[in-house]
Amino acid sequence: MLEMGEHVIECPQSLLQAAGGGTPVRTAVVNAINTLALSSARDATDAGLIEPVLVGNLGEIRAAADSIGWDIAIYEVIEANGEEAAAMASAASAGRGAVGALMKGHLHTDTFMKAVLNRDAGLRMGQPLAHIAHLTVPGKTGSIILSDGALNPAPDVEQKKAIVRYTVELARALGNARPKVALLSASEVVSPKVPSTVDAVEIAKWAKDAIADADVDGPLAFDLAVSPEAVEIKGIKGSAVAGQADILVVPDIVSGNALMKMMIRYMGACLGGVVVGAKVPIILTSRADAPAARLASAALAAALTRVS
Repeated sequence: MLEMGEHVIECPQSLLQAAGGGTPVRTAVVNAINTLALSSARDATDAGLIEPVLVGNLGEIRAAADSIGWDIAIYEVIEANGEEAAAMASAASAGRGAVGALMKGHLHTDTFMKAVLNRDAGLRMGQPLAHIAHLTVPGKTGSIILSDGALNPAPDVEQKKAIVRYTVELARALGNARPKVALLSASEVVSPKVPSTVDAVEIAKWAKDAIADADVDGPLAFDLAVSPEAVEIKGIKGSAVAGQADILVVPDIVSGNALMKMMIRYMGACLGGVVVGAKVPIILTSRADAPAARLASAALAAALTRVS
């Protein structure tokens, strides 16, 4: 059995610097009734990324805040009892423009996303939602943006086009003026037996006119996307992306989720994740996420709100 090394995951200062420097984003912390939710909100507040609006049962919020020594007297609190009520109140606040981002607190993801998708909340923009991950590895320069390994099981061509747009927007928000996007598959050889290779050709052709100031190419296997040595060995010519991709667009949720979690578990990567395509960015964290990952997720949301 391959043993995983022990890594201390840290939010990269480069990400915090790229996302910071502006007015903190008013962010509804949904069902902020336990110490994990409030600690995450406090870290993002202390970093200058968010101005928290705490949503949930007032007594539980105050008790949790007291237990971590956080004085929340200066912050707005919206009383809402229970997961569903907190989710609906938060989504409604975002829909009417009272907050500029949503942060998942102590509630189930399906309850949270049901409120986001509710037409009455006013968050749907007539475009697909997608999850974008930003990964940095200790000791390595730069970062990788990866989508979608958490939300769309098997995106079709139109959804993948939207995902390309979203990832390029995030890369630009973080200071990359011309990101390089690799459309991943198992091989660079186009085959109807591997539908993702056919999709990649169509999307790359579309992107030449539709996506300004970015290079989009595919299909590319993972090694050809990120390794200059692999590109040289295999004799790949004429690609502005091969061997130097900033963004990986995966063909399905299984490959994306596996790649994302492998980088976290075996490489000690810090993952920030945000759901885009709604009226506001959505910080969709898990109870298993490290504090650094939660802070990185808030940084991504803050960066996106400052370019929208």
